[in-house]
Amino acid sequence: MSSNCKHNEQRYDVVVVGAGVVGLACAYHILSQDPTCHLAIVEKARSAGQGDTAKTVAGFRNAFTSEVNRLLAETGVDFYKHIQDDLHFDLRLEFVSYLWLLTEDLLGKLEPSIGEMTRSGVQLRTWEQDQLSAMLTNSHLSVDPNNEEAKMMNLAPIVKGLQGVKCGTLAAEKLVEFYEQEIRKMGGNILYGNRVLSFTLEPAHKLGLPREPLVWQDARIEGILTDEGRIRAEQTVLAAGNWSTELLDPIGVDSHIRTKKRQVFALKGPSVNNLLYSRGFNEQGVLPLTIIPPCSVYLKSNKREESLWTGVSDELGRRFTFEEEPTAEEDFYTYNIYHILTQYFPYLKNTRPYTMWAGHYDINTIDANPYVFEKPGLIVAVGMSGSGISKADAIGRIVSAVHAKKEIATLYGGKHFRVSRLGIETRQVDPERFVV
Repeated sequence: MSSNCKHNEQRYDVVVVGAGVVGLACAYHILSQDPTCHLAIVEKARSAGQGDTAKTVAGFRNAFTSEVNRLLAETGVDFYKHIQDDLHFDLRLEFVSYLWLLTEDLLGKLEPSIGEMTRSGVQLRTWEQDQLSAMLTNSHLSVDPNNEEAKMMNLAPIVKGLQGVKCGTLAAEKLVEFYEQEIRKMGGNILYGNRVLSFTLEPAHKLGLPREPLVWQDARIEGILTDEGRIRAEQTVLAAGNWSTELLDPIGVDSHIRTKKRQVFALKGPSVNNLLYSRGFNEQGVLPLTIIPPCSVYLKSNKREESLWTGVSDELGRRFTFEEEPTAEEDFYTYNIYHILTQYFPYLKNTRPYTMWAGHYDINTIDANPYVFEKPGLIVAVGMSGSGISKADAIGRIVSAVHAKKEIATLYGGKHFRVSRLGIETRQVDPERFVV
């Protein structure tokens, strides 16, 4: 089968739309479950993981109040650790931890969630204000910014640090490489440079009438139309993140997600190194992935490049929108992130980004858990809400179970999960309350 001939037609048992980390995980587990499956992944880019997967900071955490979020993330992280430790494929996975810096007001709001996570077995550690000051002495952490600018910004003192121990980072490109390599070993076909234009539909029972399926006929997805031709499949899996809405809207299927742009800015320099090499939090001797009040500006250590990555999960004021090729805005760093960073970490004054990029989150605005649901001939996996790296493996196993018509998916470590829990009408999840 050649994908270079325009308007050719190909046939597969399963076609997966999207070669990001979630789509790759779906393909990997479908093939692992059924080695005879004739499967293809269709991706508009020229290589895997070049969409929002490439734009992520690749953090992972198990600090969730939602039992579903926690289970999906923990089993995924355990599988990634298995890949690195037992299969000897270096994902650059490091448990550098997460560190939430908390004001008194924020601590009060989060105390019920912190207690709930602790009772559920999430390993958390707390740091008092004086301990944080001592640990971050080289970076001159200002736990109580008290100048005119800080007052104007209504910044409050940091009273405590909350550290999530089983949290950290990995290299998204290495995880993509692992999945892609294994998919090819199992005979999966990856069709790069194929832009999906639309789904194609057919009636459940063909009558040979013009313009089928007609409104009174039961219809099903029978494949996709790409700019390289038509692909028929017994089952189509849509795991294209924020592109999913663009494909589902024309056939009248609600994706149940909203899209927001997320920007990342990379910083370098001597003042950055003072903060980067913060010892005592983890074995790596670097700053944990740190979340700063009041609007959740974050800092992620990149020891290999001796840099810090920063961004913010901005909410009110940032519109929901999808951009085909999102670009970062340096003014956003200058007028928003910079002032928060330099009030709490004055050593970062006059530090400018040396590079920047932007991607999207596919946000489930209702309960911040993923969706996996079916339409005839179609399985949709969306709504990772910024935790796609953490949850990709578990979602891949759940999609594989749905494909095999199984009610229960077996997650890594032998944990069972009823697949209907992530559906729409059958949904059984608890909303995530630790959103910070």
